[in-house]
Amino acid sequence: MSQPLAFVDAHVVDPSQNLDDQRTVLVENGKIKAIEVHVAPSLLEADYEIIDCTDKTLIPGIIDCQVRTGEPGNEHEETLASASQAAVAGGVTTMITQPDTNPIIDDMALVDFISRNASANALNKAHVMGALTKGLKGEEMSELRLMHEAGAVAFTNGHEPISNARLMRRALSYTRDFDGLIVHHTEDRDLTRGGVMNEGEMASRLGLNGIPKMAEIIMLERDIRLVELTGGRYHAACISCAESVDLIRNAKARGLNVSCGVSINNVTLNENDIGSYRTFFKLSPPLRLEEDRMAIVEGIKDGTIDVVHSDHTPQDVDMKRHPFADAADGAIGLETLLAALLRRVHDGALNLSDAVRVLSNKPAQLLGLETGSLKKGTAADITLIDINEPWVLTKEILKSRSKNTAFEDAQFTGRVCKTYVDGFEVYSHR
Repeated sequence: MSQPLAFVDAHVVDPSQNLDDQRTVLVENGKIKAIEVHVAPSLLEADYEIIDCTDKTLIPGIIDCQVRTGEPGNEHEETLASASQAAVAGGVTTMITQPDTNPIIDDMALVDFISRNASANALNKAHVMGALTKGLKGEEMSELRLMHEAGAVAFTNGHEPISNARLMRRALSYTRDFDGLIVHHTEDRDLTRGGVMNEGEMASRLGLNGIPKMAEIIMLERDIRLVELTGGRYHAACISCAESVDLIRNAKARGLNVSCGVSINNVTLNENDIGSYRTFFKLSPPLRLEEDRMAIVEGIKDGTIDVVHSDHTPQDVDMKRHPFADAADGAIGLETLLAALLRRVHDGALNLSDAVRVLSNKPAQLLGLETGSLKKGTAADITLIDINEPWVLTKEILKSRSKNTAFEDAQFTGRVCKTYVDGFEVYSHR
């Protein structure tokens, strides 16, 4: 049992309670006991460990909805343990792992194995998304209900899109019976084939094959039509362009049960960052134009976009040390998710409540997790931040086994001071 904690005089931001003010947060038995306007430390000293939060910001622990680990199968890239160390350093108290491991997580036994292994080895909480189709082949639906009963919080085919519309229709209809969530990477592979970056002038100048936005838009529009047909619950995992934001906005306005997420990379970077063929910027979906990035930020602000995640994809040196066209997709991001999103807070594009909503509140609501809030009685999953602390990300301080970050040597303002899970301190910067 953890010692009672008193976070004294913190700037507390929790959109689930419309709270953005100075408060003292009390924690007992791993749960939020109270949020008070002020409690004199002299009244607490006998019973509570006092955490002085002067000039610090306290938010509900971050939930990262898209995390790939190498475990099982590719532990040289990442393990659940190393991913969790990176996560808590970034203020992530819950990570949602993807099923594209080796073996692929497409049955209830593997869901149970990963859940138990994470509980035994991870510093934070971990939940699993089950594979939507057996072997991620896009041919036969997995045993979705059994995986749901084993603890899978949603179903996805990872980065492998479902081209078969009939199969997607069946999945949306079937999961409706138990309120299951289908998460889809929206890409038409016939249109993306051979492409390695956003299609356009920049790709032409670099002499690289482009990936058209239409590959994402066509698949997303199809999926929205299928949601309309079936009434299923659907989440577009990683949209990247202005037209996709408009599609989701219009679908929500029509009352459809749709939501969407974006990678932090598409919130903070654009195709110009690729520069001189930097392979750490080879991502899926690719970095788009600046106007797409701005439309995504506007989508976060107006509530169209529900989730910002890291799309944490560890790749070892052998997979990235190639010419740009031949390198593997993906970048790590657990440790930089919050710091990178704070860039948009500091430049005034978003306020801090917007950021907490897409990092904590909404992910918890979508996945049915009893976290993502600081309401009385909820789990004391807490991230304490110095929002004004400047720091530089170097490869040496990364805790992930793989070092393929899109933010190497980046300057940030805002750093995690401490991370708590169920009232236990699992990370301290100092």
